[in-house]
Amino acid sequence: MATLSSAGSGSTLSILQPNNNPSSVQQNTTVSSNSGGSDKTVGFAESNESNPKAAWSKESGRVATTAAESANDASHHKMAVVRDTKSLDYIARTMIAGGVAGITAKTAVAPLDRVKILFQASNPQFEKYAGTWTGVFKAGRDIHKTGGVRGLFQGNSATVLRIFPYAAIKFMAYEQYRHLLMPTRRDVTPGKKFVAGSLAGVTSVFFTYPLDLIRVRLAYDTKVTPYISLVRKIYNEPAGLNRPPHMSWLPALKISNFYRGFMCSVVGMIPYAGASFFTHDVMQEFCRENLPWTLKPNQHRGLPDKNGDYSRPELRTVAELACGGIAGAVSQTVSYPLEVVRRKMQVAGALDPKVFVGMWETAKRLYIAKGVRGFFVGLTIGYLKVTPLVAISFTVYERMKTALDIN
Repeated sequence: MATLSSAGSGSTLSILQPNNNPSSVQQNTTVSSNSGGSDKTVGFAESNESNPKAAWSKESGRVATTAAESANDASHHKMAVVRDTKSLDYIARTMIAGGVAGITAKTAVAPLDRVKILFQASNPQFEKYAGTWTGVFKAGRDIHKTGGVRGLFQGNSATVLRIFPYAAIKFMAYEQYRHLLMPTRRDVTPGKKFVAGSLAGVTSVFFTYPLDLIRVRLAYDTKVTPYISLVRKIYNEPAGLNRPPHMSWLPALKISNFYRGFMCSVVGMIPYAGASFFTHDVMQEFCRENLPWTLKPNQHRGLPDKNGDYSRPELRTVAELACGGIAGAVSQTVSYPLEVVRRKMQVAGALDPKVFVGMWETAKRLYIAKGVRGFFVGLTIGYLKVTPLVAISFTVYERMKTALDIN
């Protein structure tokens, strides 16, 4: 018997291990509360989860396996750490996991990111390559010729500075919104998943948008520009003080130069983040319920949490990457037109520092100049970049959650 005691809450948790009968698969959990003066016993089937035919039940949060389990396998039972999702410890761990996932993914696709920004913003030197399947490789070749490997990663330092807080806040916020809207797995619905993802995306954008704008400007400029010099330049652009009539309700502040395209970004983030988290979660559940061979072997659920939900079985790395890749492709498709408009607004300061152009005006000019096709310039690169980006991001995040004991 293993016993956990908590002096603060006055509760004791005891685990009764299976007997020596090899066919025994039953394990009982007894929870005693000194304050309540009553005992509660919960019985559940414990499996070694090494059976590749194990099936994940979404509603009960259990893994059902055959009854042939030995006492030796049960002796390897690992107790899960149940953490308070509202505690600072849980929030800090999810932020670290999200930040590491974001940096890893963004650095891996940085060259594609820079080429995509050059195409979206219609940079004169690279616009000739846009719209062709080989354009991304030709643009990359030209960048490498003039700036070497460093040129391919120009702006990535700003990306790293931005992506850590961005990804940390996004994943942390998603976990918080998810637990708020769906406290148990029985409360999970597709709509709530989409809402939780959208709110997480908007929250992260609000806090990190200026860093995103600086990154885009660094990637857009074909000349190497010192980071501090560019920040000073953006801050001093006249547009922040010269507001058009329809934006007169906003305060005329120089800091607003760092928020060009912010509303467009928020509007675009709702379908992007919502579709991303929603699709990823749906694909994960699909794998657990219908593709048992995608589950990692030799997993141990430990104890159920206060809602009776067990920890979810982990997917194999290939399956996790596939779920993330599909999520990235779907989210990129539904949000890409708004992303193009946002990029146009972000680089507007480099083209005309005196004028503030709104989202609808930017979209109108783009449509007049290039038609509907103009809203999808660089989408091929978007797929090449976002699919591995989201795949790596979600996979690293899931592995970090396991490493930090928050899975």
